[in-house]
Amino acid sequence: LLRNILKQKEVTFDTETTSLDALEAELVGISFSWEKGKGYYVPFSADFDETKAIINEFKPFFEDESISKIGQNLKYDIKVLNKYDIVVLGQNFDTMIAHYLINPDMRHNMDVLSETYLSYQPVSIESLIGKKGKNQKNFRDVPLMEQTEYGVEDSDITNQLKNLFEPELIKANTHKLFTDLEMPLMQVLADMELEGVNLDVPFLKELSVKHEAKLRELEAKIQEDAGEEFNLNSPKQLGEILFDKLQLDPKAKKTKTGQYATGEEILSKLKDKHPIINDILEYRQLQKLKSTYIDALPELVNPKTGRVHTTYAQTVAATGRLSSVNPNLQNIPIRSEEGQQIRKAFVARDENHVIISADYSQIELRLIAQMSQDPAMVEAFKHGEDIHASTAAKVFNVALDEVTREQRSQAKTVNFGIIYGVSAFGLADQANISRKEAKALIDAYYETYPTLKAYIEKQVEVARDQGFVETLMGRRRYLKDINSRNAVVRSHAERNAVNAPIQGTAADIVKMAMIQIQKELKKNYKTKMILQVHDELIFDAPKDEVEKVSELIKSTMEAAMQMDVPLIAEVGVGANWLEAH
Repeated sequence: LLRNILKQKEVTFDTETTSLDALEAELVGISFSWEKGKGYYVPFSADFDETKAIINEFKPFFEDESISKIGQNLKYDIKVLNKYDIVVLGQNFDTMIAHYLINPDMRHNMDVLSETYLSYQPVSIESLIGKKGKNQKNFRDVPLMEQTEYGVEDSDITNQLKNLFEPELIKANTHKLFTDLEMPLMQVLADMELEGVNLDVPFLKELSVKHEAKLRELEAKIQEDAGEEFNLNSPKQLGEILFDKLQLDPKAKKTKTGQYATGEEILSKLKDKHPIINDILEYRQLQKLKSTYIDALPELVNPKTGRVHTTYAQTVAATGRLSSVNPNLQNIPIRSEEGQQIRKAFVARDENHVIISADYSQIELRLIAQMSQDPAMVEAFKHGEDIHASTAAKVFNVALDEVTREQRSQAKTVNFGIIYGVSAFGLADQANISRKEAKALIDAYYETYPTLKAYIEKQVEVARDQGFVETLMGRRRYLKDINSRNAVVRSHAERNAVNAPIQGTAADIVKMAMIQIQKELKKNYKTKMILQVHDELIFDAPKDEVEKVSELIKSTMEAAMQMDVPLIAEVGVGANWLEAH
């Protein structure tokens, strides 16, 4: 097998393991395939050292850069093999990521791909080990013949999918995006996930106690305002208090089950009606923070490493952005003080290290200027002007130094709202102004930036015409509803036609910066890139590297893509993530 495998230009492989968690998983077997309908399965023993000795015989294959390795969700296999000191090198091909570029809105798991593209239904893992739960067997308990059939089938299907997907990538002009961006990024993400981040657990435990006390306090206050005790977490009881007893809205909406709707959107509109509303909203926010992060994060600390290892998904957000789970870092609220406290819990590895945070400044607005080539906007950025103040000066027709805080704030709302297709109705709501004022503001905005208005209209036309839009790097977003007869559905697709190329290009730029920075760090430094959140990268750095590394990070991020509008990255340093940001 080894002799044959080393003669191949490309080989598909798949690991069979004891767990879905790559850091916990132990190898049970590996399958290899390079011809349709054929494959090989190598089983391993439960003894770690024996397994390590056998898998090490395959080192020349895994570390041969001239052999391309093909897999489905390769990042998982890379992380599992890492435990056995195996590094996977070469121009790799991940069928899951390839399909994500071909059809971002579909699901990308192997069973779905096999049924869709090969009209073939693979053996399900449940049929071998049973459904999830405490009675689920371990793959090690499956008879060897069944292990072999299952493992080799996976490799064979993945191999066939690769042969279908590669021409598709070339046809859609996304092959370069795949080989130069997404595949190198997968390796960077694997490194980051294996590295993990240090968490201040005692700090979170303390925070939990404080939040619990605050929740009890709010609960008492709400019940006092309601004039009776009730279960705050029961939407039915809450609805009855707000709408039957306190009569806050005579036209209150009801759900299908006949109880009052008490969602955040509904309550936010009643803020001025009664002080109880703000307390309820605050109670809910605190409760969510406490359960989702403050109490959940300590549970995610890996007992072996003592660190938290988030998992990044490259194939979830259709825009090209990364998402993450366990914990989901992209959703840690940053606007509220309570949300910021959670960032304080992410700390450097020890007293000789610090956290470096680097963040793109207003990257989406800079991209609007770049992509629309609106001269007024491009010039404002080139001259380093405060874009919101600059917009306000033009829209309200006042001198730059006479712009009031309120005018700047309204201009900011429009600047960010325009890419998301904000309407006069939406803007009035966000900026706290009348609908008439909001319409006048939008009209004045388009008069100020006529090229931008033309660009937005053109994007919608392009989408209508070809059925998709693209980022500057050629990432496609298909918009099947762009010609829908339903106005609501259609206008949603129109907003995406404008917004997807901007959000997607921002995501591509961050990814390019990550690949470049990681390359430099691995060559010369001990600093580790540990987290990525939207337009921000976070590093754990030895104190004696801070100055050089900060400079490297800043210059690499700003040079990630050559544009007329300058990209600006802001770098901060601190003992924890909050301090560094």
